[in-house]
Amino acid sequence: MFSFFNFLYPVFTDQTTIIHKSISTNKNIDSHSSHIKQIKALTFGEALFDIIKGTAYPGGAPLNLAAHLAKLGAKPALITSVGKDELGKILLARAEEMKIDTSYILTDENKPTGTVNVELKDEGVPIFTINEGVAWDAINPDEEIFKDVLKEKWDVFCFGTLSQRSEANRRSLKRLLLEIRAKHFFYDVNLRAGFYKKEWILYSLEHATLLKMNEEEAVTVSSLLFDTIYPSKVLCRLLTEKYPKISVVCITKGPEGAAVYHKGVYEEIKTTPIDVEDTVGAGDAFSAGFLYACLSGYSILKATSFACILGTYVASKPGAVPEYSQELIKKLEIA
Repeated sequence: MFSFFNFLYPVFTDQTTIIHKSISTNKNIDSHSSHIKQIKALTFGEALFDIIKGTAYPGGAPLNLAAHLAKLGAKPALITSVGKDELGKILLARAEEMKIDTSYILTDENKPTGTVNVELKDEGVPIFTINEGVAWDAINPDEEIFKDVLKEKWDVFCFGTLSQRSEANRRSLKRLLLEIRAKHFFYDVNLRAGFYKKEWILYSLEHATLLKMNEEEAVTVSSLLFDTIYPSKVLCRLLTEKYPKISVVCITKGPEGAAVYHKGVYEEIKTTPIDVEDTVGAGDAFSAGFLYACLSGYSILKATSFACILGTYVASKPGAVPEYSQELIKKLEIA
């Protein structure tokens, strides 16, 4: 049935333990670091297969983010929905292999598991064809699941814009944002053409404490909110003034690295040039690296540097969640 593309089976090793241990004990970490427990993260939204050059990779920003958090040593869970089909079974199995808590992944008997056709332009930049009417458009947890989610204490709740394209998802997300017990609310703007509205972005910004977007999204957000395209530094200041709950703004800049704004200070971090394979999932890897390092006690600047290392590495490999090399692990250990 699925012979028209291949499935990539990612390899997972004990690297998670290595990286988690290194972050917790690294002598270069700021003296205020006191992180001694696994970070509990909950991600909400799309889980699907990205079809890239005939190969199917588990994907969707919330799943990618959770997968990288798990590889780093966190304890992530994912709220999404897959179809009652072969793709859904495979996606569930992959999520479990990636050490993601699948307790909150729903199975939809009427809608198929989501797929996205990805065409790579020059320098590995993706063009997405996102199929509609799929399982992750109907994330409707029952009361029992809501009860289980809401009784937990989470270090961070992560959400984006794309999953808000359906009314059902917006309803579920609204309840979670209002009732969940989380220390931080991480909003990845993650815009996809034709699948966002100003009102969704505004609502998300109102509930975010940590914000991440790329350069192109920054232009769109600036235009939508302020009717002017402001430079990144000015935009960050305006956003944190308008939404005082937001304590950190990260803007990824592709091969130029990233910028971070915190407590009125704007700084840019450069990255080492690489040969790009594809950039699918690189932003999600950045998000995972930033969240894990930041919540583990790194300074905001060091957390951003850590995130850049991981995001750059993923851009140099095919797929959104490649195996971590020993070279990458060493870089993360000394970041």
